[in-house]
Amino acid sequence: MRILLSNDDGYFAPGITLLAEMLAPLAEITVVAPERDRSGASNSLTLDRPLMVRRAQGRVHFVNGTPTDCVHLAVTGLLKELPDIVISGINHGANMGDDTIYSGTVAAATEGFLLGIPSIAISLVAEGGGHLHTAGRIAVDLVSRFQRRPFEQPVLLNVNVPDVEHGQLRGIQITRLGRRHKAEPVVKSVTPRGEKVYWIGAAGGAQDAGEGTDFHAIANSRVSVTPLQVDLTRYSQLEAMSAWLVG
Repeated sequence: MRILLSNDDGYFAPGITLLAEMLAPLAEITVVAPERDRSGASNSLTLDRPLMVRRAQGRVHFVNGTPTDCVHLAVTGLLKELPDIVISGINHGANMGDDTIYSGTVAAATEGFLLGIPSIAISLVAEGGGHLHTAGRIAVDLVSRFQRRPFEQPVLLNVNVPDVEHGQLRGIQITRLGRRHKAEPVVKSVTPRGEKVYWIGAAGGAQDAGEGTDFHAIANSRVSVTPLQVDLTRYSQLEAMSAWLVG
């Protein structure tokens, strides 16, 4: 089995390093990840300049681009053989609800999915990342399940893991995405040179966190696994838009 690992925290991040170590007994691991932290890069591709791929050691490579760039390069030209699965993470912090729109972690997995490969994004719901091994064990469990029962078609899974000891988990739950309140206002500041600058405000708190959502699962110490899709069409408005155009 061949696994392609990527992330948005950089090839040197503790999460991807641990993930590579824990998955190594199960498969051939190749890491292709950004050269630096690209959190919040979403599904952006670099089209205005050439990209460079450098090798850190062994089968670890880093790219001067986005998480999407990394997976796209790996699958469409860098690797001699296609991976059986793409795993992005372990991210330091949640990727729940509206976060998935901006997340570079989810974007790397999404690119694998768009290229026809089963893909998983995995995040530890913590500011620091105190229980990375818990998330690592969940990744091992999911890969082992995939080996025993491969998916009949490519899937895109968004996995969030509570920041607790593995023994404190209360199971794995299939969830839907919740929703957040709108983001906090931008934070204004002034540089020592008198230039006005802005910091993006913090993400809003959970708004839709009811039973069945990723927020609810995490709050109850359960691993959240959300199947995602890429079709952005709002089918419920197709008829109304057609009527609007001819009205």
